[in-house]
Amino acid sequence: MPNHEYASRVVWTGNRGEGTAHYRAYDRTWDIAVPGKALVHCSNDPLLGGDPSKMNPEDLLLSALAACHMLWYLHYASEAGVVVTGYSDAPVGLGEVGRGGAGRFLSATLRPQVTVRPGTDLAVAEAIHHRIHEVCFIARSVNFPVTYAPGFTVAE
Repeated sequence: MPNHEYASRVVWTGNRGEGTAHYRAYDRTWDIAVPGKALVHCSNDPLLGGDPSKMNPEDLLLSALAACHMLWYLHYASEAGVVVTGYSDAPVGLGEVGRGGAGRFLSATLRPQVTVRPGTDLAVAEAIHHRIHEVCFIARSVNFPVTYAPGFTVAE
């Protein structure tokens, strides 16, 4: 199977005029620029003085996990005859900060809420979630466990 190449451009925007002359002289902000796509303004974690109104690397990683899972879920649902009419997720990541400030994710729990048509076999709809870890590009690339706590609503 052919390899896929992904490209991005990360541009630091936090120079207030002094560069990194000292620790408090600069902002931890940057833009993600991918040709042909909307610019994403980012900052570091608010716990580290970042701008809470901007995405940080941890937000982006957790969102990528949830989005990858969703896209595979929709694919497998369509193959299984499970008609999904709504999907949202509110994933939660658990992290730790060690000595010297180095952090890492310990785990992530995806919590998709899936709306399906009446008559859907909910056991089949549930089982799909547990197949995705075998194929999701992002989940297969991280070194921490990703679990699932799905919920279902049957559309009236």
